Amino acid sequence: MPARLHTGGRYRRWLGEHLAGDPELGDRLWRRLMHCAGALVLVYFLLPVGFFRVVSNEVVLFAALAVVLSLEGLRHVAHLEIPTVLPRERDKVASFAFYAIALVATVVLFDRPVATFAVIGAAFLDPVIGEMRRSARWRPAYPALPLAAYGAIAFAALLFVGRFSAPGAIVLAVPAAVVAILAEGPRMGRLDDDLAMTIAPALFAAAMLFLFPGLPNWSP
Repeated sequence: MPARLHTGGRYRRWLGEHLAGDPELGDRLWRRLMHCAGALVLVYFLLPVGFFRVVSNEVVLFAALAVVLSLEGLRHVAHLEIPTVLPRERDKVASFAFYAIALVATVVLFDRPVATFAVIGAAFLDPVIGEMRRSARWRPAYPALPLAAYGAIAFAALLFVGRFSAPGAIVLAVPAAVVAILAEGPRMGRLDDDLAMTIAPALFAAAMLFLFPGLPNWSP
């Protein structure tokens, strides 16, 4: 019997049943919650330099990534069972591995305000979009509602974390939201949408700031 990192779905069944649903609902909600938990990577920005004393904060961050990727490797080599893996991912790299890479790359490579909206936007809006697509009631609000929500997240991060001027924040937040929602949509071969939705808007924002360095203080 292969090793597994779950209890046979007992807690997920309990979760689904107590929400007037079924085990499938509990399983889906668990995946959504785990996805939202990706936003915790932003704690990296709050830790003072040398917080872990023995090793740098960056080493701890990459060690956490190594653990996640090791679990993904064990899933293929030792048939380790992981509860968040979808049936379509059994024979390929799972979304959680791509997502972990994207989160770490984003906080390491990009400035804090850009990384903040890229991580929060992907962590919370990707699950929301997934639920909207399943609901006949909410499906008509796609993509307008996610675009507005992502734009608001990006605007707030640029304004309060990056200290952008309001016009500069709007000019960058709106197209970044468009890039993020477009990146989430299509299935691009082996490129996972969790990775694309996290990295693509951050790359776009970084390129815009490189081309227009005065954008943070721009005023019409």
